[in-house]
Amino acid sequence: MPALKPLLLASMLLAALPGAAFAQSAAWPGAKPITLIVPYSAGGSVDFNARLVATKLGERLKQSVVIENVTGAGGAIGVAKTVNAAPDGYTLVAGPDSAIAIGKLINPAAFKFDPLKDLAPVGMLNTAPMVLVARPGLAVQSYADFVKLAKASPGKYNYATSGVGTVLQLAMELLKEKSGIFVTHVPYRGGAQIATDVIGNQVDLAMLVSTSAIPHVNGNRLKALGVTGSKRLDALPNVPAFDEMPGLKGYAMVSWTGIFAPAATPPAIVARLNQELNAVLKDPEVRTKLQEQGALPGSGSAEELGKFVQAEYARNQKIVQAANIKE
Repeated sequence: MPALKPLLLASMLLAALPGAAFAQSAAWPGAKPITLIVPYSAGGSVDFNARLVATKLGERLKQSVVIENVTGAGGAIGVAKTVNAAPDGYTLVAGPDSAIAIGKLINPAAFKFDPLKDLAPVGMLNTAPMVLVARPGLAVQSYADFVKLAKASPGKYNYATSGVGTVLQLAMELLKEKSGIFVTHVPYRGGAQIATDVIGNQVDLAMLVSTSAIPHVNGNRLKALGVTGSKRLDALPNVPAFDEMPGLKGYAMVSWTGIFAPAATPPAIVARLNQELNAVLKDPEVRTKLQEQGALPGSGSAEELGKFVQAEYARNQKIVQAANIKE
């Protein structure tokens, strides 16, 4: 009988664990602030959108949600800090497409975590379509016109994006593959100079996020050839989505940012965060401010975000391999 006592004690401890986890979840968020890591510097679109949501999320949770900018390695350092944080609901990350579903594919030395296993999806913060634009002096009025030019002179034309391995590059590389054209990539360090150089006819094309493209297209400084989302933009009603074009049916790529927690975060906490995030994204003020940034408010369940990330990762892996994209 004495030999059974340790087993009995172990059984009692194991039986108590679910109750302890439930109590922890029920007490959350308690008196401790929540940290929302932004894996980029302050001032960019990811930072702006994260701060917007953090303020409203804090109001709903009746607890501070503090932004921490953790920069470096294309977002890898900030996301890794979240992966390695205690899974208690007090550390989250605003994870953008490049850091979650692209970075590990082109730079595995920097992205040592597995985004599909080491993070718990909470909910989609926002999505944003991209716009392919052409310089004013290029003799094209449509994407079909450009394809004809590119096929007649392979390698003659180029396109700019804000860097190697960005969703902007992958969106254009997928277009190239589907259209059967060869166009040279010109990577910039950031996007501020790109529009200026395309307007100045120094670069033939650029893939821009919608918020950057719209003012120049509507101001007749750039020609818009297509939108990468599955439908047209309200701000550019005359610019077709690539999905509408012959041979490109089903083409749809967007830039996006999701909210993630460490993988072992209790499901009850993830569910509460998702519930409050969805409520925040229905707020008219939040929706308006996101749309002013060229972003569409996210929504849906944590499970939907998880499936979306898996699909994005699988598609991006094929694009990276086909185009031989390397850091």
